[in-house]
Amino acid sequence: MKTPVRLEQAIQKLYVAFHNNTLHPECCKQCAVGNILDNREDWKHLTDSHGSIELNYIGKVHEVLGRKFNGYSPLELLKIEAIFLEACGYRLPLHHKNKNPENPTDKDVLFNGLCAVVTFLCGIDNVPNVMDYSKLFEYENDKPKHKLGILI
Repeated sequence: MKTPVRLEQAIQKLYVAFHNNTLHPECCKQCAVGNILDNREDWKHLTDSHGSIELNYIGKVHEVLGRKFNGYSPLELLKIEAIFLEACGYRLPLHHKNKNPENPTDKDVLFNGLCAVVTFLCGIDNVPNVMDYSKLFEYENDKPKHKLGILI
């Protein structure tokens, strides 16, 4: 199965951001969607609240016109961001009075967010979840069904 270009690019950008410490949930340029969109923040004008999945007028216009941003529709982008923030431990929409993680750039916090995002991205492209390691533990007749490295 061939991986869609948008999925491959999104995962690569998130991977680089995670390992270069340029992933920050509270920054529109460095959050999950900000990184997928090449560190642009213009996507934030698709909604009135960071973390909301409700398109505002501008977002609805782009959605109705079928616009895509690095392959993703406005609604898909808002869902990606909401999933990332929730998995990082935020209460949505993002607001300083809501529950927030103590250290939003903690690698464990970010990893949880990225796992949830990658699962969602694979789902919308109908691709097996690349974060699913359950195949490593499948067995038949007390022997592993798959060799390590040959999972898909």
